[in-house]
Amino acid sequence: MPHLPLLRRTAVPADSQPALAGHAAGHAKGSAAYRKILAALAFAGVATFAQLYSTQAVLPLMAAELQVTAAEAALTISLATVGLAVTVLPWSFLADRIGRVRAMTWGILAATVLGLLVPLATTFPMLLGLRMLEGMALGGIPAIAIAYLNEEVNKAHAALAAGTYVAGTTLGGLAGRLLAGVTGELWGWRAAALSVSVLAAVAAVLFLALVPRAQGFTAAAAGGFRGALRTLAGHSRNPRLLALYVQAFLLMGGFVAVYNYLGFRLSGEPFSLPAGIISLIFLAYLSGTVSSRWAGGLAARFGRRTVLISGTVLMAAGLALTLTTMLPLILAGLLLFTGGFFAAHSIGAGWTGAIAATGRAQAASLYNLAYYLGSSVIGWAGGLVFQSLGWQALALTVIGLACTTAVITAVVHPAGTAGGTPAAPAGAC
Repeated sequence: MPHLPLLRRTAVPADSQPALAGHAAGHAKGSAAYRKILAALAFAGVATFAQLYSTQAVLPLMAAELQVTAAEAALTISLATVGLAVTVLPWSFLADRIGRVRAMTWGILAATVLGLLVPLATTFPMLLGLRMLEGMALGGIPAIAIAYLNEEVNKAHAALAAGTYVAGTTLGGLAGRLLAGVTGELWGWRAAALSVSVLAAVAAVLFLALVPRAQGFTAAAAGGFRGALRTLAGHSRNPRLLALYVQAFLLMGGFVAVYNYLGFRLSGEPFSLPAGIISLIFLAYLSGTVSSRWAGGLAARFGRRTVLISGTVLMAAGLALTLTTMLPLILAGLLLFTGGFFAAHSIGAGWTGAIAATGRAQAASLYNLAYYLGSSVIGWAGGLVFQSLGWQALALTVIGLACTTAVITAVVHPAGTAGGTPAAPAGAC
């Protein structure tokens, strides 16, 4: 991929001094700075993903109380992810000016305040509006976090660090959903939203206390709208990046659709499970916590391509088990499905930053744009399939998306290409 003349260097703010000579290779695994970076980003992941998907565990409760359909209740998820999707690129350009750490700080604080306002919504449209604004604020976290990792961590450990960060995001998503599910069953969805916002506020404070000052970043003045377009056009002409963006759209969309509507299936016949018990299905996220961490190590041995394809195949196999009406098989399938998704996602997110030699924040932002657009569009549209044709039709649709992704990955990233393993040089094409 050509190195595009995206940005002009200028003076740097205090939190983003130029890389020191000793930091040229990045922080190595096991160093104090490496551990602090991963811990801080783990708390950022909790603050972000606990809030973003907090209503997912109480969608049946919201639908009943607000007298809306399953697909309409799922708009509380879809509009939040739409808000995130449309702001990831502006946030990435802002981060190029003011620093990764400062941009993430602004975003996480704004989202926390908005999250505390959500339980006060007096109408369904007001609730949707607040959720969308909350998502827009959260757009300052995911893409910038990956760019920050690629700049601060030694490249030999970048894939492992990205996998560890994604593992932290799974814990955040899990904590938010479990807390919301238990609290919602006892006191309603408003109490659930409040409890998650308080959890996110605590995580935000811990992020601010732990995150180290950036040393591998140099602030740059934006090259204007044309410069931004040149950067984005360069990424959009790279077929390997495009394949990762398609993967993000299809897999995330299918993943959110499954978790959005599985609760509705389990609350109906023949299962008739209560909301508190249904929320326990999100414990399957623990398989994603493990698999995303393992994926980085496996990629170092077998290559990113192999691990990404294996993750998508595992997703399809796990979802096939949910076609039965046997609850133990459904839960086992959900574990495999979730583990496969997070393995594929951790590889895709980290690989994006490795392929892009310039404009890494924008490359990661395009990945996140596709990722959250998939969550918004397919996550909502899956409800139409579920309401019209039932769970089997939805599950088979998502299996088709996973298989399509595996084929695209195999074709666009041939075995043995440069960049197929974490050790490959960034930007190799």
